[in-house]
Amino acid sequence: RQLAAEGKSRHDLGREKFIETVWEHVRKTGGIIHEQSRRLGISADWDRHKFTLDPGPSKAVRTTFVNLYKKGRIYRHERIINWCVRCATALSDLEVDYQDVDGKLYHIRYPLEDDPKSSITVATTRPETMLGDTGVAVHPEDDRYSKIVGKNVMLPIMDRPIPVVGDDAIDREFGTGALKVTPAHDPVDFEIGERHGLEVINVIGLDGNLTAAAGKYAGAELNEARLKVVEELEQLGLLEMVEDHRHSVGHCQRCNSVVEPLVSLQWFVNLGGSDQPDSIAGKAHAAVYNGDIKVVPERFKRVYLNWLENIRDWCISRQLWWGHRIPVWYCASCQHMTVAVEDPDNCENCGGTEIEQDADVLDTWFSSGLWPHSTLGWPEETPDLEYFYPTAVLETGYDILFFWVARMIMLGIENTGQVPFRTVFLHGLIRDASGAKMSKTRGNTLDPLELIDKYGTDALRFALTTGTAPGNDLRFGENRIEAARNFANKVWNASRFVISGLEGKSGLDGWHDLPKFEHREDRWIVSRLDRVTAEVNESLRNFELGDAQQKLYDFFWNDYCDWYIEMAKLRLRSGEGPSPLPTLVHVLERILRLLHPFMPFITEEIWQNLRSKLPKEGGAAESIMVAEYPTADHPRHDAQAEEEIGLVMQTIRAVRNTRAQLRIPAGQRLEAQIEANGMQGPIEEEAEVIRALSRIDPLHIVADGAQGKDLPKGVTLVVNPLIVHLPLEGVVDLSAEQKRLRGELAECLKNMERVEKLVSNPNFRQKAKPEVVETEEARLQDLKERQQHLNEILEQLAG
Repeated sequence: RQLAAEGKSRHDLGREKFIETVWEHVRKTGGIIHEQSRRLGISADWDRHKFTLDPGPSKAVRTTFVNLYKKGRIYRHERIINWCVRCATALSDLEVDYQDVDGKLYHIRYPLEDDPKSSITVATTRPETMLGDTGVAVHPEDDRYSKIVGKNVMLPIMDRPIPVVGDDAIDREFGTGALKVTPAHDPVDFEIGERHGLEVINVIGLDGNLTAAAGKYAGAELNEARLKVVEELEQLGLLEMVEDHRHSVGHCQRCNSVVEPLVSLQWFVNLGGSDQPDSIAGKAHAAVYNGDIKVVPERFKRVYLNWLENIRDWCISRQLWWGHRIPVWYCASCQHMTVAVEDPDNCENCGGTEIEQDADVLDTWFSSGLWPHSTLGWPEETPDLEYFYPTAVLETGYDILFFWVARMIMLGIENTGQVPFRTVFLHGLIRDASGAKMSKTRGNTLDPLELIDKYGTDALRFALTTGTAPGNDLRFGENRIEAARNFANKVWNASRFVISGLEGKSGLDGWHDLPKFEHREDRWIVSRLDRVTAEVNESLRNFELGDAQQKLYDFFWNDYCDWYIEMAKLRLRSGEGPSPLPTLVHVLERILRLLHPFMPFITEEIWQNLRSKLPKEGGAAESIMVAEYPTADHPRHDAQAEEEIGLVMQTIRAVRNTRAQLRIPAGQRLEAQIEANGMQGPIEEEAEVIRALSRIDPLHIVADGAQGKDLPKGVTLVVNPLIVHLPLEGVVDLSAEQKRLRGELAECLKNMERVEKLVSNPNFRQKAKPEVVETEEARLQDLKERQQHLNEILEQLAG
């Protein structure tokens, strides 16, 4: 990019100067990635930093190449490859992106050699390549052409005879059922040509122009050549028809230029077939198929296996200058190839000193495929290699499952005899808020460092795991990170409340002592904490990071902040009963450890503040990073406390919802009567919580309806087994409220009808994105619940 900005190419500099310039760039910018990684909160052993061109990894690359060459698994051959004219290099099949484009399908007549008045019509999207045709292929069972198989046709323009061959690969239904065969410029044609011994004629050069083999069109640019060839075919009366045709065209993944298939002398790795147990592909296939390596999510296992079952040899040479240069030296005297790990001084065959190293470099994924063991000292048998290899989990994106993961499995097994990792965890891609792929050309990218400056690292990390599932793409917009920042603020403020309450307080020696939780509210929150701890651990074991994060979010925001802290405030103010401080601290300390992998910076800061206020005996670890991650090995589940506090919470929610529905001002107190129906003890003990959090005064608690007093007209809420009466006469205008609620009900029914009609429309369900269908279905469910709620309130107000 730097050279492009200066209007130069690598060839303007020359190889040595270019490599020197790149190294200088590496030295200047190498630390930037480290700094960015640290800002993202990545916890790594930075002393073990490795660069792909360091001496250790470089030796591993050369050793692997030499070993594979000696085994006959690396070879040099003229084969059809993918060529990018702009990048001036060969590409592997994986480096080609196929895009559907609108083009033309040209129907061209090829006259029979022995009967020029008769012809066979072929259909092609690239008439310019016909100049390199060396055959026409038809299906051997196609009755239309059975009489001319084995005969010759005359190649238009070039006026040379080419044979008609029968081949099972031909699709009789496509075009005319006859295929022009250009072995040098189409992978399928190349294979047909090999099967039938057809000549290979390169008519497209590495510069993207036609070669001397194209005759009078030599030197023409491809698009120009196409126009001229079509024009000449028309003049010859051999262009039968041209029709619009949408087809798939390969593009370079790096620069998005159209890729040219052409025959070139390149280096390849013979991968063999997945059904060959001793082949590279066969071993890599068996490792996943037999379960030695687990792929998460499971659906990508089949994707991986299918790719290996259809794999072709891997083109590993690149006509570039930066990278691992191929360790092969050619002798000018005897033309022998010396393949060696160390640079040789002379030819190993004749001893000549005029040797020159291969100019090409290796595919970057060749060296990347060695990463799990090359970074640990292989090919030497080092303590690190013995201790760390194979590793437990590889985490990466599904988009490089073939590029990188498969290469690591192949080369890891080949070099060490062991799989490189036991589990492959694949995450999805981050897309923009509308689901489109992020790209600079679209202008929809988000800079992580800018987001960190604006919202903080913890908010970014939390946002990136919100709503995620293994292997699924994530729609990401700033609204997501704003919500994460709000949660970070919630964590900070709640922690500050707890820590501020510790100033000058004693009696905290038992904050970590399990049997001390006596109060029902304490037993409830600790029971919930243990359940969440177990659930989070289970989610993490299953690589459900989004699920684990959501459980932590819900527990902290809802159970701990919205409910327990509010209950604790009442006890702290009254000073009655056991202090909630030990429980507040116990839960906060645990939740900080659970949250730490998601939000490392804020949890560490809070941890240090909390630690400074706690007794040293049984206190918190020096850093949260080295604190043990919580498990629920000794669960303190208290079903009774959860049931009783759950009933209190439901009661408060029911009263709050009714207040909101009837627009009763927050500051206005309501009278209420609760028929306990067997729950009188717990309800009376939690009466202050109900009274304060639902703004009820006075509150009457009776054993059952028989003991209750007559109350003015209002609403009755059923919170099984409780029955809550709210007298409303004099509080709201019942007549006006009924009128307003009927209006809301009518609007609700109208929206229900519209959404119900939409989700029941087969056309909508078929064409809309799944997430859109899910959203509308959820909206319909919400409307149904609202309709039911409105009907219940109207019925009671009319009572």
